[in-house]
Amino acid sequence: MEGAGVISSWDLSVGVDGPGTRFVVFTCGCPLRCLYCQNPETWHLRDGRRVTVDEVMAEAAKYRRFIDVAGGGVTISGGEPLLQPGFTGELLRRSRALGLHTALDTSGYLGDRATDELLADTDLVLLDIKSADPVGYRALTGVDLAPTLRFARRLSNLGRPTWIRFVLVPGLTDRVRDVDTLAAFVSTLRNVERVDVLPFHRMAMGKYRELGLEFPLADVSPPGPELLDRVRRQFRNMGLTCA
Repeated sequence: MEGAGVISSWDLSVGVDGPGTRFVVFTCGCPLRCLYCQNPETWHLRDGRRVTVDEVMAEAAKYRRFIDVAGGGVTISGGEPLLQPGFTGELLRRSRALGLHTALDTSGYLGDRATDELLADTDLVLLDIKSADPVGYRALTGVDLAPTLRFARRLSNLGRPTWIRFVLVPGLTDRVRDVDTLAAFVSTLRNVERVDVLPFHRMAMGKYRELGLEFPLADVSPPGPELLDRVRRQFRNMGLTCA
């Protein structure tokens, strides 16, 4: 049913979920199990709450003036929003009809579920590419890399504005060759406005404890400034804007 879906929560954010101040809807359900996942509470549909599109839009409307002034919009995140494509598509359509900037935060693994109509209602795609190495990607996420790369190509062909997001994890995603491979791939896409290199952190460890789960990367330290500079420079060397 497109008029309802399952979410974990909604919140306001600044600077990390698209431009400006965003009203962010965190949907439930995700086929990936990223080792550094910060939202384990969104993994299962059964753990969320069912809401209607009308309910979500009524909540977003409370912040409409603030969002407009701050140059923000609405972001559908997760979990994986494309696990609920009908619900996600309707939220994007209704938000855009109100004149709000729309963003879709996705791993791209379920990109085939996104209709052209859904993408037409998406002003910006935040595409998380965890690794360009198929073996490393599966070890990191538990799923195949190919669907994400296929979705990235489709977004390029459609000309949908995209920000690539890459989480830098020391010892897992920092190999020079792998970063170069990802940068080379992204440089072939005509729609990428920027690459965000996001430093790994352990801020979600409390969530894991509350859920009775072990955080897989509890012993991994965040990347230092030298490593962050090196990786960002690798993307810039391929002609990409990198933050």
